[in-house]
Amino acid sequence: MNQPSYTQGRQDKPLLAMTIGQAFDQTVARFAAREALVVRHQQLRYSWAELAAAVDLHARAFMALGLKTGDRLGIWAPNCAQWCIAQFASAKAGIILVNINPAYRTSELEYALKQSGCQWLVCAGAFKSSDYHGMIAELLPEIAHQAPGQFNCERLPDLRGVISLAAEPPIGFLPWDGLAEHAQRVSQAEFDARQQGLQFDQAVNIQYTSGTTGFPKGATLSHYNILNNGYMVGESLGLTEQDRLVIPVPLYHCFGMVMGNLGCMTHGSTMIYPNDAFDPALTLQAVADERATALYGVPTMFIAVLDQPQRADYDLSSLRTGIMAGATCPIEVMRRVINELHMSEVQIAYGMTETSPVSMQTSADDELELRVTSVGRTQPQLESKIIDEHGCVVARGQIGELCTRGYSVMLGYWGNPAATAEAIDQAGWMHTGDLASMDDHGYVCIAGRNKDMIIRGGENIYPRELEEFFFTHPAVADVQVIGIPCDRYGEEIVAWIKFHPGHSATTEELQAWCKNRIAHFKTPRYFRFVEEFPMTVTGKIQKFRMREISIEELKRN
Repeated sequence: MNQPSYTQGRQDKPLLAMTIGQAFDQTVARFAAREALVVRHQQLRYSWAELAAAVDLHARAFMALGLKTGDRLGIWAPNCAQWCIAQFASAKAGIILVNINPAYRTSELEYALKQSGCQWLVCAGAFKSSDYHGMIAELLPEIAHQAPGQFNCERLPDLRGVISLAAEPPIGFLPWDGLAEHAQRVSQAEFDARQQGLQFDQAVNIQYTSGTTGFPKGATLSHYNILNNGYMVGESLGLTEQDRLVIPVPLYHCFGMVMGNLGCMTHGSTMIYPNDAFDPALTLQAVADERATALYGVPTMFIAVLDQPQRADYDLSSLRTGIMAGATCPIEVMRRVINELHMSEVQIAYGMTETSPVSMQTSADDELELRVTSVGRTQPQLESKIIDEHGCVVARGQIGELCTRGYSVMLGYWGNPAATAEAIDQAGWMHTGDLASMDDHGYVCIAGRNKDMIIRGGENIYPRELEEFFFTHPAVADVQVIGIPCDRYGEEIVAWIKFHPGHSATTEELQAWCKNRIAHFKTPRYFRFVEEFPMTVTGKIQKFRMREISIEELKRN
C-alpha cells in the first residue's frame, strides 16, 4: 500500500504556555533599549521599553472605560502605531480585539460590531475614500448627543463609545490622545491583578473571514493560538533581536498582526511599518533606509515591488529573508524575489485565518525547487492530512482536501456553533477547502480551492497549473485563471492577464503559444487583459468577482 498523505510537524520545539502579555513582558525585560517599532509615515520610533510604557498605559485606560476580561474592543483603522499599541494593550487587559477590515462600509461595520457585541470601537478619522467619522455618524446619529461611555443605541445595543485616532475628532468621539487621563483611574495593583487572572487558552482576537457568499464569520483565536503561531513562523525564519522586518501587509489580518507583530515580539525583532497601506516605492524606501533584513508580502505586492521602475536605485543588500503568503505564490515570482531582492532565504507560508494562520511553511535550507513548487511541510507541533470526498486519507501524490489539526486551530466561529461544526470535525481537524497533494517527503503542493477547480468536458483542470504555465511567458507579469459556465463543455477557461510594463500580447498570440506546450483542453478560450485584479485589502484575489465580471461581459458580446 502507498504511504498515506499524513504528516506530523517537528516535535522538538516546545510551545509557549503563556499569555501574549507574559511573552511581551519577557521580551521587554530582555531587549528594553533595542528598537521595537518604527512607523515611518507617522515618524514614530519606540524602543521596547517605550512601547511597553505606551501599551501598559492604554491597557489601564481600556480598563478604566469599563472593559472587563472577555469584553470586545473593535479596531477599524489602517496600519499605524496605535494599532500595534491597541493589539498588545487589549491582550494584557484580557480584552478580545475585534479586527475590522479598513475597507468595510456602514452595513459591514454594523454587522461586525453587532455580531461580536463590541463594547468600544477604536477608529481612524479617514483612510483613502473612507470617511470613518461620517460613516459612524450615519450609523449612530446619537453619537453627537451622548457622552462617550454612555451610549444608548438601538442598532448597536452593546456599544458604549467610540475612540478616534484623529487629532481633533467630532463631538461624541473620545480622542485617543485623551486616554492617558483615564488610565490614572486604574492602579498598578488592579492592572497586575487583571493580568494574573488571565489564561493562555482564553480568546484574545476575532477576525472576520471574507467569504464569497453569506455573512463573514468571526474566527475566534486564543493567546495560545496566535502567540505560538507567530513564534513558530519567526523560528522558521531564524529571527533574532538583530532582525528588522518590514511589514507592508495589513495589521487587521493575521499576516500583519500574527506573523508580523507577534513573530517580531517573540524574538525581539524590530517591526517596521512603511506606510498606512501598501505602496511599492515606500516599501523599497523602508527596506533601504532601515537596513531591513526581512520583508513580508503577498504575491501581488512582490510583483509590484519587482516592477517598480526605480527599484535599482534602492540598496536592498541588507535583506536575507521574508515570507510570501496569502495567495498562491507563482514560481517565477519566487525566483525573481530570491535573485533580484537578495532574499536568498525567503520562505513560502500557507494557512488560513482559522488556523492562526500558518500550518505549512518551507524552510531556509530547502532546495530552491521545493521552495518554488511547494508550500513546504507541516509546521512544528501540528498535523496535516489530505482526504478524499469520503473523508478517507489519500495516498501520497493524490489530490484531495487538506486538513490541519493542533494548537493553531481556532476556538470556533464567534456565536456560530453550526458553522464551527461544519469547519472543524469531531476529531479536531480543520477542513481548509483547499485541494492539495503530498509527496513522499511530506512537502505539500496546493492545487487550488475546491470550488475553483474547473471541469471542462469531463476533464479536471487546476487553475494553479495553468497560472504557473502562463508565468513562463515573457510578457506576463501576473495571471489568474477561472472557469465560467458553458452549455457544451460544462465550463470554459478564462485567463485574466496582466502584462509587464511595455509588453503586450493578443488572444491569438497566447493561444498559439499554448499549442504544443499544453493539452488542447487546457488552452483558455477567453483572455481578458487588465491592469489589476479584483482583490481584498489583504491582497487575496477575488475569483468569484472575476467570474461575475467575465460572465457579464460575455453576455454583452
